[in-house]
Amino acid sequence: MKDSQRRRVLVTGGAGFLGSHLCERLVADGADVLCVDNFYTGTKDNLRAVAAEPLFELLRHDITFPLYVEVDEIYNLACPASPVHYQFDPVQTTKTSVHGAINMLGLAKRVKAKIFQASTSEVYGDPTVHPQKENYWGHVNPVGARSCYDEGKRCAETLFFDYRRQHNLPVKVARIFNTYGPRMHPNDGRVVSNFIVQALQGKPISVYGKGRQTRSFCYVSDLMDGIVKLMASDDDFTGPVNLGNPHECTVLELAERIIELCGSRSQIVFEPLPSDDPARRCPDITLARAMLKWEPTVPLAEGLARTIEYFDQLLRNRGQLRNSAVSEARA
Repeated sequence: MKDSQRRRVLVTGGAGFLGSHLCERLVADGADVLCVDNFYTGTKDNLRAVAAEPLFELLRHDITFPLYVEVDEIYNLACPASPVHYQFDPVQTTKTSVHGAINMLGLAKRVKAKIFQASTSEVYGDPTVHPQKENYWGHVNPVGARSCYDEGKRCAETLFFDYRRQHNLPVKVARIFNTYGPRMHPNDGRVVSNFIVQALQGKPISVYGKGRQTRSFCYVSDLMDGIVKLMASDDDFTGPVNLGNPHECTVLELAERIIELCGSRSQIVFEPLPSDDPARRCPDITLARAMLKWEPTVPLAEGLARTIEYFDQLLRNRGQLRNSAVSEARA
């Protein structure tokens, strides 16, 4: 394919967990990919698979400042997504969601690009409706510790749809539910990465509350399929659309399963529940099934096994796999 015929794609937050997988997918599909990241949570290590590819380019940039490039499509994934990271600098988190959206939408308007927004299930807050459908407006605390992320993403959605109405901009909005897989940050505070790292190191598994809160876990390759299908869908279908796994499990069940898969001797300890932690979180994906012909296919046990293998190797390379029983079990 000639260079002039290739899609020129911008991925913001492209060095992060989800962004790096998306960059790989787009390069494999033949797109010319510009990855933008300020490396607040993303790393160059995440991009090893594509760093040397001729269709890949990396630019250090913070999207709270304007960016002037020529592209055909924009995937806006820039924003810390775990409570540990987004609560560290909550003002900057809100700026990334709001100012970042304004800057990327302005760029899309100028170059007439289609633009995707990585929204989140957090826009539903601690939901009073279960499972969550896209027409549910949510139950969000606007002044809590998680509000910088929750309300920032809600405002970004508002901006996307206002640009759609006011400027007829082709937009796509996905509400992403708990996603896991290789390249998750080992210290991001999310349950999958927390539990796996603790189990591999033989440390106590920290379960908040009584572990009865539920989550639904979508493997990263399934999510990438959903994102790509959404971006390729008819421009009249804007979303928001839920992308996640509709099969929920309790946090305690997840911890027990990970201990078993790791062959670990870790014990479960119960910690106080964080503020505004949602009691139930599960997507209704009827819309994604109907409009995108998409649903997750990777079983939880299989996805966890792949993720455990990734963290096992990561901790070995760092010399942090200290528990001999786990090391022997995984050898």
